[in-house]
Amino acid sequence: MTDDENKTLVRAHLTTLNPKGGGDAVTIAALHPLRGYDEALEQLRDHLRASAETASPDAADLSPMLFPDQPRYNAKPDVAIVENATAWQSAGDVITVYLQVARENEAGIIADHDTEFLHDYRVALRKVRSVLSLFKGVYPEEQTAKFKGIASELMSPTGRLRDLDVYLLARDDYFAMLPPSLHKGLALMFEMFRKERRGAHRALAAHLRSSGYHSAITDLQAAFAGTDGPPKGPMADASVGDYARRLIWKRYRKVCRIARGITADTPDDQVHELRIGCKKLRYLMEFFAPLYPAAAVKPILKPLKRLQDNLGLFNDYSVQQAFLQRFMDGHEPLGHKQDLVLAQSIGALIAVLHERQKEERARIMASFSQFDGADIRSQFRSLFNAKEA
Repeated sequence: MTDDENKTLVRAHLTTLNPKGGGDAVTIAALHPLRGYDEALEQLRDHLRASAETASPDAADLSPMLFPDQPRYNAKPDVAIVENATAWQSAGDVITVYLQVARENEAGIIADHDTEFLHDYRVALRKVRSVLSLFKGVYPEEQTAKFKGIASELMSPTGRLRDLDVYLLARDDYFAMLPPSLHKGLALMFEMFRKERRGAHRALAAHLRSSGYHSAITDLQAAFAGTDGPPKGPMADASVGDYARRLIWKRYRKVCRIARGITADTPDDQVHELRIGCKKLRYLMEFFAPLYPAAAVKPILKPLKRLQDNLGLFNDYSVQQAFLQRFMDGHEPLGHKQDLVLAQSIGALIAVLHERQKEERARIMASFSQFDGADIRSQFRSLFNAKEA
């Protein structure tokens, strides 16, 4: 881009991607302004945006062009569930898909590329365990307990590393909670977390490379592969449509029953029970979403997600207080002066988290009152309890 005197104001480097096998090409413009010509940069950027035939693609749209032979990863893959399938077929399909999602994250966890690999791995196994818990009667009770035990054993070695990741990711937030005079103790704490994390990652990487782990997860995958699958329970051959409606309606009513008893004085355990109930309800609705019109499900998922967010923060504040207290009580001594600095910072942090937890309880009650409104109740009844509609 030049001015009237042919002086260069901005340069643009253009890269055109042509999809393998045909299709629309995409051109990416990387703009490089010369010093002092920021206004020209904005003019060129606005011109290009106005001239573009379509909205700017995101990374997910570009990845097949950049890496045409690389399978696309999806942490929340769509699982095809049809009305005339059985509950047994649908449960097996969901479990098979999420076991594969877990496996696709193994290499990233071992290489320690990003903390999201471990997060997605844990969520995938949690969904497998949720299907086993929520799809009542699809498998014999003894078989269900066995599968749940295996899934729990697979997740168990990941807990400590994930805890440390969560705290290290929240480092800036913690520093923002306390005045600078208390930052020295936080710096000591996070340095100890970093050292422990290195050992926790090495241990988990060794576990994921072990023959015992490989045998356990491949055997679990094999149990749900093929047409034979695991043994059938009394509800295995139920139509998935009717089965889904019963499960979701029952879980919805249970969530409302718990939530209506929440007050400012309700013990934390009961609030945590509501959080778990909401999570199970959302999982059920997501598992069975293909059976219902998206336009009907979205309006009732939105207030549920808001309630879940509040409950999640409430639980996080509670868990963090307990974690920090255990850390303060059990860490290796650093020396009297440093131990005192550490204790002051952690004590102040626990106090702030306690206040935030109390504030979040009030938000939970407000969010539930919206979720429990007549309109949402009517939509739930219409979608999931046609007999009472």
